[in-house]
Amino acid sequence: MSYIQENLMPNEKVLFTARINPAVFLPSIIVLGLSCFPLALFVSNLPKMNGQDVGASFIADMYFCVSGFLIFYAILLAVQATIAMTTTEFGVTNRRIIAKRGFLRRHTLELFLERVESVSIYQDPLQRLFNFGSVTVTGTGGTRERFGAIIDPIGIRRKINQVIEDLRKPVNTQ
Repeated sequence: MSYIQENLMPNEKVLFTARINPAVFLPSIIVLGLSCFPLALFVSNLPKMNGQDVGASFIADMYFCVSGFLIFYAILLAVQATIAMTTTEFGVTNRRIIAKRGFLRRHTLELFLERVESVSIYQDPLQRLFNFGSVTVTGTGGTRERFGAIIDPIGIRRKINQVIEDLRKPVNTQ
């Protein structure tokens, strides 16, 4: 069961949730691609090593070490992205905005919709191209939380503003 579902109050319903874009894996893919260059240089120096050229052997070993380090770093970045994708939740209920991120260090936000002052987004050109970005929710009293790599941040902001608008409409009791 998700964090959001576990922490619902009585008569509270989840209206929508948001997910993290798989583009968080892009840094690990780039680093993995960069590791191919020193690996290719290592392979190209293998014939020279058979000729017992000490300098070529040392350089080839350096290429191999750099490539190994980059592959290890790419794996770490992929693990970090996987943890971010599986442990981050963002949802809006009929009463609150609920968000959680983190595995060992958990960070949560539960902000009543009546206390939301603004919802802003940030997208650089690459994020606009792939339709993801950061959503920042600002509440009364200075509460400010930023959640990055959210899919369709403009749609999320629109939905949050619509829920807040519907909440603020006077109830007709005729």
